Amino acid sequence: DAGTKDEDKRFTVAIDPGHGGIDGGARGHSGTQEKAITLAFALELRKALEESGKYRVVLTRDRDVFLRLDERVRIAREQGANLLISIHADAIRLKDFRGSTVYTLSEKASDAEAAATAARENLSDELAGIEAEEIRNDVADILADLMRRETHVFSIQFARTLVNEISDTVQLVNNPLRSAGFRVLRAHDVPSVLLELGYLSNAEDEKQLRDPEWRARAARGIVRAVDLFAEARARAGG
Repeated sequence: DAGTKDEDKRFTVAIDPGHGGIDGGARGHSGTQEKAITLAFALELRKALEESGKYRVVLTRDRDVFLRLDERVRIAREQGANLLISIHADAIRLKDFRGSTVYTLSEKASDAEAAATAARENLSDELAGIEAEEIRNDVADILADLMRRETHVFSIQFARTLVNEISDTVQLVNNPLRSAGFRVLRAHDVPSVLLELGYLSNAEDEKQLRDPEWRARAARGIVRAVDLFAEARARAGG
């Protein structure tokens, strides 16, 4: 790494563009693929975060490649991420349904819709012919368990901040703060959220997601949320 030590101390944000390669994700009203939207948005968000000069930004993928869900988590952890934001765009049968949702991890889903979304997103590995194995860390490790709980608190803190900061520019679903068993949010030491930007199955949402100006505005809202979260973590000394 050519970076200086000072740079290495910067707050590190890992951005995870959902899907990729063989796994196209959801397909839009007029054919837009989720994997393309998530990558375009992630690149936009990286640019916005890097422009502030305050952050080191890591992408789990910066091109159209397939990554296993645990691989995405591993990259964030190995890069010393202080925060992981996984970017997605959903599609459902209800064409009128639109808006953004912010998810955190929970073993028991907050509602049936969140459970269904997690089930869809967790299918990524199976699509590529990979057997999903439930990774159970023995909870005998009390330190890891305490860290997991603390990380969970931070994840919820960031999720709330994110909802507040994007609500001006982004239309949110009812109860935009939801939770379910997303495999990509399972790092026990990295606060993590999954942001469903909108519904590709809705013509208006799809149009927005394809619009670079809308993406730039939404990215700015996320940067404000990261600013507040990073400042709060710095004040708390970690």
